[in-house]
Amino acid sequence: MLIRTIACCLLFTTAASATVIRTGPSAPLQDVLDRAQPGDTIILAPGLYRQHDIVIRKSLTLIGDNYPVLDGENKYQLLTVTANGTVIAGITLQHTGRSSLTDMAGIRLQQVSQAQVRNCRFINTTYAVYLQNSTHCTVSGNQISAAAGDELQSGNGIHAWKCSHLQIRDNTISGHRDGIYFEFVTASGVHHNLSSNNIRYGLHFMFSHNDVYSHNTFRANGAGVAVMYTRGVVMYKNNFYHNWGDAAYGMLLKDITDSRIILNRFHKNTIGIFMDGTSRIDIAGNEFQANGWAMRVQANCDNNKIRMNNFLGNSFDVATNGTLMLNSYTFNYWDKYDGYDLDRDGNGDVPYHPVSVYAVLSERIPATMLLYRSFLTNIMDQAEKMVPAIIPDQLRDNMPRTRKWNL
Repeated sequence: MLIRTIACCLLFTTAASATVIRTGPSAPLQDVLDRAQPGDTIILAPGLYRQHDIVIRKSLTLIGDNYPVLDGENKYQLLTVTANGTVIAGITLQHTGRSSLTDMAGIRLQQVSQAQVRNCRFINTTYAVYLQNSTHCTVSGNQISAAAGDELQSGNGIHAWKCSHLQIRDNTISGHRDGIYFEFVTASGVHHNLSSNNIRYGLHFMFSHNDVYSHNTFRANGAGVAVMYTRGVVMYKNNFYHNWGDAAYGMLLKDITDSRIILNRFHKNTIGIFMDGTSRIDIAGNEFQANGWAMRVQANCDNNKIRMNNFLGNSFDVATNGTLMLNSYTFNYWDKYDGYDLDRDGNGDVPYHPVSVYAVLSERIPATMLLYRSFLTNIMDQAEKMVPAIIPDQLRDNMPRTRKWNL
């Protein structure tokens, strides 16, 4: 063991070529980082560190002992990483400042690769983890919470810009503008996160191609997930729960192509999925339950396949704003289907039209929703079944299931 003494009384323990350095709140952390050698491990003792604008310029491991606290005093940002392979774990970062010129973050990863941020706590940071021009980085197991009041004065929990091959896993995020925000992020994965009670979106991504999102829960956000101007997205086994409001939805699909939405659950959202300008999307094996609208599919969507889904207890199963139907609906279970199955193969013998007359009217005249669930509504639905005149005839499921899929 080699003991070196510096002005702040640090203990260095060497093992092979790496050194373990212990430091406390009274030592300037920036000095400790600058004196360390690449590959060293720095352990922060418990306590409150009123230190800010710290830069890690070497490949180091920074570990907290019992969650020491770095405090930005509502004025400053905290840690910036510019070295590949840096690991930050077990630290509490709180109270960053706000600025119209700088996106202040608890931890900023800037033009790095192979960096990790894991098992940290972020409290009232404008941006918790900010990734910029970085690749092959991991953000996992963090607890991220804020109390943002509005979109303009807040930032995102995990924010990534122009990155690739990221892994965002097992984080809990709440109280930000967007829980997770991707822009120009490719070949990345977002898995097993809980994003809830954020002002705008639980997950928001734009121009971010060939990403995979699985086993996440998006609950009680302004809206669940927004997918915009993107291709090659796979979203499976996610939960979209109680994203409720006058303009809320579980998932917004805006100008996306060649993607898959598989085995997700949409429960108690104003709109389960809102589709606008989407093409070649496979929507299969999902469950839509107790939503206002299970799906709203604009007339500018084409070549989408909606198949083998369960539609249960929704006010409206499908709504559209046009009469030209360029999408296919097959083998879905609709709880409102009252057809028959004489050959008992599990598929109805007559087609099902999932758009109700009242869904069409409410698209054209939103004020008619005031009369929804009135006796007039039932009369109109029954009359439309007898003499169809309003419902788009081409929008139908020719092979509706009579038994619910076991998803």
